Amino acid sequence: MAPVTTQPGDIKSILAEKGLDRDDPRLVGLLDGVKAADVERALAEPCGRYSFSRLLTLISPAAADFLEPMARQARDLTVQRFGRTIQLYAPLYVSNYCINSCRYCGYNQGHNYPRRRLTIDEAIADADVIAAEGFRHILLVSGEDPKFITADYLCELAGRLGANFSSISVEIYSMSEPDYAKLFAAGIDGVTLYQETYDRGTYGEHHPAGPKSDYDRRLESPDRFASAGMRRIGIGALLGLGNWRTETLAMGEHAAYLMKKYWRSQVSFSFPRIRQAHEVRDEFVRPVSDRDLVQMMLALRLCFADAGIVLSTRENADLRDNLTPLCVTKMSAGSKTSPGGYTGESATKQFEIADNRSPAQIAEMIKASGAEPVWKDWDAAFSQQRG
Repeated sequence: MAPVTTQPGDIKSILAEKGLDRDDPRLVGLLDGVKAADVERALAEPCGRYSFSRLLTLISPAAADFLEPMARQARDLTVQRFGRTIQLYAPLYVSNYCINSCRYCGYNQGHNYPRRRLTIDEAIADADVIAAEGFRHILLVSGEDPKFITADYLCELAGRLGANFSSISVEIYSMSEPDYAKLFAAGIDGVTLYQETYDRGTYGEHHPAGPKSDYDRRLESPDRFASAGMRRIGIGALLGLGNWRTETLAMGEHAAYLMKKYWRSQVSFSFPRIRQAHEVRDEFVRPVSDRDLVQMMLALRLCFADAGIVLSTRENADLRDNLTPLCVTKMSAGSKTSPGGYTGESATKQFEIADNRSPAQIAEMIKASGAEPVWKDWDAAFSQQRG
C-alpha cells in the first residue's frame, strides 16, 4: 500500500495516528484488556462526554455484560437532549445506475439487471405518494450516476419538492464542494455519506473499481459538504465488512473531528448492516449480531449527547421496536429501495428491507413506546435565518 499523505489535524492523520485506518492488532489488545471494573468506572462518568478511551471501554467485550445499565443511561440522556420524539423520514431512490463495482451492493455496475432513472416528473410522482403518507422529511438516494443525477438535476428536483417537504437531504455519491454549495442554495440541507469501512485494506478489497475506490476522497467528503453549509452531516460504516468495534472507534473519532470543526452542523450516526441484494453473495461478511449493534449504538449515545441516532428499515421490526425508546432519534418508514417504488413501477432494489410495516404502523409503534412521531422537520425559513 502506498504511503498516506496527511496534514496535521486532518481526519486522515487522526485515524492513522490511532491505527483506525488499518487492521491494527494493538487496538484488539486494548479492547480485550478492558475489565469489568473499567466499564463500571466509565459508566460512573457524566453521560454524553466523548473520549477515545471511554468509547473503547464501552464497546469492549467486557462491556457486553453491561447493556442494561448502558441502555438506562442512554434512554435518559436521549430524552434529556431530544425529548420524547422520533423523527420520521422516507428515502426516494432516483436512479439505480452506478459506475462503481462495490462487492456488497445490488447496484454494482457489473450486475445484469434492468436499470432505471427517474425523470423529474417521475420523481415528483413518487414524492407525492410519500407526502400523502404524512412525511415532510425526504432523503434523495442514488447510485453513482453523475451523467444523469447531476447537481442541476438535484437542484431542480429540490425546487419542486420544497412545497411539500420542510427538509430535503441526499445520500448520493461524493461531489465537489461547489456542487454541494449549489445543493444547499437550492434547499437541500443535509448529506449522508457512509465511509463503508475505515480500514483501508478492507476498503480496497470491496471497492475494486469506479470513483468510489478512492478511499481518501470518500473520507474527505464530509469536510466538503460541511464547508458548503450543510446543516446535517450523516456518517456511518457498513456493518459486516470490518471489525465493528474498530469501526465504531473510527466513527467516534470522525464525529469528534467534525463536531469540533463544523460546530454549526449536527452530526448523525447511521448503522447499516449488510442486507441481501441482487447478485450479491455474503461470503465476505463479518457478522454483526443484534447484541453487537445495540452495544455500538448505546456506546455512541453515551459518548455523544447531541448526535442523531438513525435506524433504518434494514433492521427487523422487533429490534426497531426495542431500540426506539432507548437512543433512536430518527427512523425511516415504509421504505422503497428502488426507483419508482412508491408508484408501483419499481426497478431492481439496492437491498431488501426487513421492516415492511406502513408509515402509519410505525407511527403507532412509536406512540406505544411513549414517544411522539415527528413527521415535519424545521422549516426552510428557519434554516435560512441561521445562515
